[in-house]
Amino acid sequence: MPINSFENYPMSWKPSIDKTEKPIYKALARQLEQDIVNGVLLPGTKLPPQRELADYLDLNLSTISKAFKVCELKGLLSATVGSGTFVSYDALSNAYLLEDTKPKLIEMGATLPDHASYEPLLLQLISMLQETDYEKWFGYGRAGESLWQKDAAVKLIRRGGFETAVDHILFANGGQNAIAAALASLCKPGDRIGVDDHTYPGLKTAAAMLSVQIVPIKSENYEMSPESLEYACKNENIKGVYLIPDYHNPTASFMSVENRRMIAEIAKKYHLFVIEDASYHLLGKNPLPALASFAPEQVIHIASLSKSLAPGLRLAYVAVPSQFKEPISKALYNLNITVSPLLAELTARTIVSNQFEVLIEGHLEQAIRRNHIVNRYFADYTCLGVETGIFRWLLLPGGITGAEFEKLAAEHGVQVYAAERFVVGNSCPERAVRVSVCAPKTLEELEQGLMILKRLLNDLT
Repeated sequence: MPINSFENYPMSWKPSIDKTEKPIYKALARQLEQDIVNGVLLPGTKLPPQRELADYLDLNLSTISKAFKVCELKGLLSATVGSGTFVSYDALSNAYLLEDTKPKLIEMGATLPDHASYEPLLLQLISMLQETDYEKWFGYGRAGESLWQKDAAVKLIRRGGFETAVDHILFANGGQNAIAAALASLCKPGDRIGVDDHTYPGLKTAAAMLSVQIVPIKSENYEMSPESLEYACKNENIKGVYLIPDYHNPTASFMSVENRRMIAEIAKKYHLFVIEDASYHLLGKNPLPALASFAPEQVIHIASLSKSLAPGLRLAYVAVPSQFKEPISKALYNLNITVSPLLAELTARTIVSNQFEVLIEGHLEQAIRRNHIVNRYFADYTCLGVETGIFRWLLLPGGITGAEFEKLAAEHGVQVYAAERFVVGNSCPERAVRVSVCAPKTLEELEQGLMILKRLLNDLT
């Protein structure tokens, strides 16, 4: 049938391709991908039946099928028997992620836990959605208004080494949201806070957006020095301090109990606020006492769930001293990032049923197994961290910098994060990279990444 006779045919997609370009199915697949990326075909659009498209283009049905299959494998299309083929709702992100020219890296940069918790959380979610009043979790209800949800928060924070009460609990949409709210409510532009000389990039970003200056405090054996902190209080006019006492990001170090006591005393003496990032407190079996337990009236304790349970929960419990509760509460509200009632309910049920202990144990087993593999590959190098951590701090041999090694590793197919990403101010970055142990999806992928990194390290020595 001549193409012109289809001029007014009600088809959702009428591609125009050059049939001299071989193979034709690849040309058609490229056209389909371009039309999705350029907005000609919107997510959710139903494509013409393959047979009708074959007639329209005067091509074999197998050519159309192969073109659709190429795009389906890229995540651009979804096909359902009896319903047809549709443009996927996440097609735009998949088109970027699966771009042919984009290198496929083994992810060992981002601090992601393994997938052990996903299926139990799914089963809990399915159970919730089968209840008769399920619609309440899709409204504007304020997460945390239920007393029992705050009880769940108290239980989880207690598990992380700090005893608090429900009247101190606020809910945030993740740890970074809580950090930003604390800075926004307790600091004015130009105020200064003390941090480790290598610290969490999310804190650096939030401080920069709020025009809060971050002052690096010297470390001794990868712990913030109490003496240096007191010097900064006297000479740098700092107003607060940000700390990650357990599994410090990025150096994987722990602050000693004695140093926690000393820093708490300094905070009380100089009326500092302390932001204690407890994102990693639940990774170990017996967490040390939280810094907040030594200065509960000074410390904002943030218990994020992204590392201990699942990243997609996007929830953090914040134990806030009475003097800071009202301003931080207002900041959380004014940041316009609402905590999902559905996720707050799911998390609270997981905690009060003690299922969260099973999930933590599952993550722990995976972390130990993976760290044993890491230790085997990096036995000849200094790789800081413990077997329960989800990332390690790899010190580099020779004269190569972290930034140079990150680039080198990426060229060979592995993503790691250089010390330069974490360094503060004019501090000298360590010649090191952070290596995520649990980000690779499988043990096989982890070993593949480690083999590449070890070969690169061997070439440097």
